Amino acid sequence: MVAVTRVFAARMAGLSVFGPDGEPIGRVRDVVAALSVRRQPPRVLGLVVELPTRRRIFVPMLRVTRIEAAAVTLTTGSVNLRAFTKRPNEMLVLGELLDAQVRIESASAVLVDSALEQTRTRDWQLTKLAVRERTGRLGRRGPTKVLDWDQVEGLEFAEVTGSPQGVQQLLSMFDTMRAVDVASTLHELPTKRRYEVAEALDDERLADIVEELPEEDQKDLLAYLDDERAADVLEAMNPDDAADLLAELPEIDKVRLLEMMAPEESEPVKRLLKFSADTAGGLMTPEPLVVTPDATIAEALAMARNPELPIAVASMVFVCRAPSATPTGRYLGCVHLQRLLREPPSTLVAGALDTDLASLPPLASLSELTRYFAAYNLVCGPVLDDEEHLIGAVTVDDLLDHLLPGGWRHSGLPDREPEEPTSQEAR
Repeated sequence: MVAVTRVFAARMAGLSVFGPDGEPIGRVRDVVAALSVRRQPPRVLGLVVELPTRRRIFVPMLRVTRIEAAAVTLTTGSVNLRAFTKRPNEMLVLGELLDAQVRIESASAVLVDSALEQTRTRDWQLTKLAVRERTGRLGRRGPTKVLDWDQVEGLEFAEVTGSPQGVQQLLSMFDTMRAVDVASTLHELPTKRRYEVAEALDDERLADIVEELPEEDQKDLLAYLDDERAADVLEAMNPDDAADLLAELPEIDKVRLLEMMAPEESEPVKRLLKFSADTAGGLMTPEPLVVTPDATIAEALAMARNPELPIAVASMVFVCRAPSATPTGRYLGCVHLQRLLREPPSTLVAGALDTDLASLPPLASLSELTRYFAAYNLVCGPVLDDEEHLIGAVTVDDLLDHLLPGGWRHSGLPDREPEEPTSQEAR
C-alpha cells in the first residue's frame, strides 16, 4: 500500500495500528492537536490509540512512519503505555472539533472533517477543513467545501467547546462500534460533548452504552437527562444493570424513576433490588431463556439464536412448568446449548434435560458463586427460590463485573514505567 501525506481525520477512526514488525497494537480512536491561538494550522501532536485491553494511550506523531488506507504503522522505539489524559492546551479532533458551528464568508457552516498533512519538516498539521454550508432560513444542508484552515472563522477553541455543537460525525463513527467501545470514547470526551451525544442517541442505543460506562459516568448521565428520558433509558437496559444503577442513587431518586417506568419493566427491577448486590439474587438476570417441557429442540434453538442475547445467557435453556416468565412454575432442569445442537430438531427438550446440575439460592455469596462456576465449568447457572421456582440466572460476566475492581473497564493494563521521551516527543 502507498503511504499518504494527507489524510482526513474521520477516515482514520478505527484504523488498525501495527508495530514495525507487523504486530497489531490497537486501533486509532482520535487525533490530538495543539490549540492554535492564531489563525494558523494547528500542529498534530499524536494519535489516541486503543489497545486490545481497551486502555487508550497517546502515540506521538514522530512514532508514526506510515499512514495507509487501512492501517497506521509505527517506527521502532518505546511507547508510553500510561492511560491517555488530554491536557489543557490540546484538543481532540474527532471528539471536540468535528460538528463545530463555523463561518465561511459570513455564511453559517458545520465542520465535517479535517485533513492532516505532513509538512517538509515531517511535522503534521491540520491544514484543510471540510465544511458543509447551511443555506436558507431553515439551515438546509448545502454543498461540502474543502478550505484552508485560515479561510474558516469561529475555530477559536473557546467557541468550539462553549457553544452548542452537532454530533452527526461522531454518531457516524459510532454506528460501526460496539457499545463498550463507544462507552470508552464517551468516557474520554468533555462532559458537554458527552451530554450532546446522549441527547442524539435513541433510547435503546443509549441504554446499551450506559451499561458499559463507569458507575460515576452512569449516575452523571442519568442525572443530566430529564426524568422521563431517564426512565425510558432504564426500561431499555437489562434489568440487572438497571437495578445496579438505581441502587447507587439516593432513595428519593430511585423511587421516583421506578414509578415513572412502565409496570412490566419496573417489576423485575424491583425484585432484583430486594437482594444485596453481592448475592446471586442481586447479580442475576430475571430474563433467562425459559421453555416449557413440551417445546421442541428447534424452538429452544430459535430462542438461543437471538442476536441480542448475551452469549452467556444463550448458553443454557431452562425448562420449567408454566408460566415461563420469572418467577416460573416448578423448575424441571436445563439443557446446555451443545446438547441442543446434538439432538434432532423435532425432539422435545424434556428428553434432553440435565436434572443433576445444582441450582443456586438467591442469597449465595460471591465466593459461593465463584466456586460454583469453577466446579461446573459453566458460564450461566439457575437461581431458584425455596419453592423450586426459577427466579433468574447468574452469568459469569456479571460475577466478574463485581469481582474486578471499580472502573476496570477503562483501567486497562497496569502502568508500565516508560523510557523518558525525547524533547521532540514530549507533549
